[in-house]
Amino acid sequence: MSLQPVQRGSAVEAVLDQMHEQVASGAWPVGARIPGEHELSALLRVSRPAVREAIRALSHVGVLEVRRGDGTYVRSAADPRPLLRRVERASLRDVFEVQLAYDVQAAKLAAVRRTADDLSRLEALLRDRDAADDPAAFGEADSRFHLGVVEAAGNPLLAEAFRFFRHRLRESLSVLREDRDLPEAGPALHHAVLQAIAEGDAEAAGRVAAAIVEPTLRALEDVL
Repeated sequence: MSLQPVQRGSAVEAVLDQMHEQVASGAWPVGARIPGEHELSALLRVSRPAVREAIRALSHVGVLEVRRGDGTYVRSAADPRPLLRRVERASLRDVFEVQLAYDVQAAKLAAVRRTADDLSRLEALLRDRDAADDPAAFGEADSRFHLGVVEAAGNPLLAEAFRFFRHRLRESLSVLREDRDLPEAGPALHHAVLQAIAEGDAEAAGRVAAAIVEPTLRALEDVL
């Protein structure tokens, strides 16, 4: 079967569906090299980030393998979509519980392992977060800052797992910004976690990271 332009809706999920159909139908057999991001983007008429996120998701569940400097190859014909849809359909509470676990550990590690370059990048990401106004821009900027903290932790497995989770977090943060009944951690706590990381205070960084997420979780528990 051939790839078709993606219709309106969730671009990433639609790309996932079509890519899996290519594998399941044998059009992309196990061991084959699939088209590159640019070609897939043109064929599906979606953005390259949507294609990139779909490839990342399929790589995490073992369907694809990305080989640096070579391309992306099919590793398995198993259907990953039930697992991926569980991630997509997770509740806000589920998402923020996972974020709490990631953020606290990442902040503690970042306080010990961060470099001068990490701090400069985090300062720039925090400025972007402070400047974001509409919900979509805020979700993108806030999730990028949290990813920056995870990357500064120096644990490649933690960073890769968070990248897989980030698109769901980004959507949830946008919802949070739109819903004024749910509390949202303002700039002060985010600046405080960066300061603790810069000072190398792991315990303080962990405490502030928890303080960023816990009020939202408590509010969600009350709603439920």
